[in-house]
Amino acid sequence: MAVEAAHVSLLRWLRRQLRQPSPIRERLEAALENDDPAEVRRLLGQLPFNDAQRRNVEQLLGAWERTLERGAGSSAGRAGDF
Repeated sequence: MAVEAAHVSLLRWLRRQLRQPSPIRERLEAALENDDPAEVRRLLGQLPFNDAQRRNVEQLLGAWERTLERGAGSSAGRAGDF
């Protein structure tokens, strides 16, 4: 459950920041769905976030990574829940 909460928070935040569907947004969503924080970080490095946005996304990524490390939850059905 904790991994889902962290995952959903990150996905919602990214969708608010990237309002228009785009190839990078689709790749980010796929990386999130596949529990691939390294790919998410790589893709986010290409985006022009300000310092506050970058800190926020880093906190969300960190929370998601910690829950993944603990092995909590599954990736079933998360990206399509919105």
